[in-house]
Amino acid sequence: MVSSPPNVANAAKSTQELQESLLTPRFYTTNFDTAASLDLTPQQTELEAMLAEMRADYNRHHFVRNDAFNQAWNQLDEPSRKAFIDYLERSCVSEFSGFLLFKELSRKLKQRNPLLAEIFQLMARDEARHAGFLNKAMADFGYSMDLGYLTKARTYTFFPIDWILYTVYLSEKIGYWRYIIIFRHLEDHPEYSFYPLFNYFESWCQDENRHGDIFKALLHSQPSLIHTWRAKLWMRFFLLMVFVTHTLTVHERQGFYHALGLDPTEFDRAVIDNTNDTAARAFSVVLDTRHPDFYPRLQRCSAINQQMSQIDKTTQPKLIKILRKLPLQMAIVGHLLRLYLLRPVNAQATWGTVR
Repeated sequence: MVSSPPNVANAAKSTQELQESLLTPRFYTTNFDTAASLDLTPQQTELEAMLAEMRADYNRHHFVRNDAFNQAWNQLDEPSRKAFIDYLERSCVSEFSGFLLFKELSRKLKQRNPLLAEIFQLMARDEARHAGFLNKAMADFGYSMDLGYLTKARTYTFFPIDWILYTVYLSEKIGYWRYIIIFRHLEDHPEYSFYPLFNYFESWCQDENRHGDIFKALLHSQPSLIHTWRAKLWMRFFLLMVFVTHTLTVHERQGFYHALGLDPTEFDRAVIDNTNDTAARAFSVVLDTRHPDFYPRLQRCSAINQQMSQIDKTTQPKLIKILRKLPLQMAIVGHLLRLYLLRPVNAQATWGTVR
């Protein structure tokens, strides 16, 4: 389902760039024995219903390219084109990372937890479709990724299964809000829809939402991941990491969002606010994104990150770059620590007002 690049050299160059970026989606592995032994009894009925929905495969005919793609795509100025390709590349890597993780979970759990194994198998199917579709979109702009090469070249990061449940839930839900906000904006302002990929975002985000609901059920099958004091610390941590990553990447790709007729800062805030509110239905605590310090500190992190990007572009020796960036990195850590220490919101008290 994935396309190959014109030559392996281009693929290797892309992979090297991915390795150098801290914001690039990572490939993950986990403790499969622990995953296989999860007791799903508290959410068994919900998971079986979700499995039936996944088997129905409502989007099986959706990710098919139509004639609208058969034209030259050279109307974007060079900065916007570069930002859009970067958006496609990172999105493709993120989807492909999910495919690899879900596929391996399905394979390792097949004999020990058949219900969970089939759910992961079907989620891997969805992620593969997404990655393949995005890779073909990159080819329209003269660029493509060899995902087979990337599978072997990338370093895999180990996350305990608990962390996987938190992070994948949040990545799926924030993905939903990114896609649906762009789709709704372009419905109202079709003059900014410069590429037919955006027409697929409504059904695409439903896959993200469905996957997120599965991980919500998995989290709720393990009460210790929701209600303990340790769990509350981890939930705040992963929310903050997902949000700061989103802010930094959105502002790195400002040209893409301007091309869509979106203000990057307003888009970033809308995605984070909605994701945080949605997480209040799954988590016991969420972040106080309405606090007056919240977005100014996130945006300051983004400005500092852009300063570091400028340092990386210089021809100075690597050691000089490291030394110049060190105080900037410490400044980001300081902002994040202050955000983490803000009083959290009791999510259970907000369920009645969540959108």
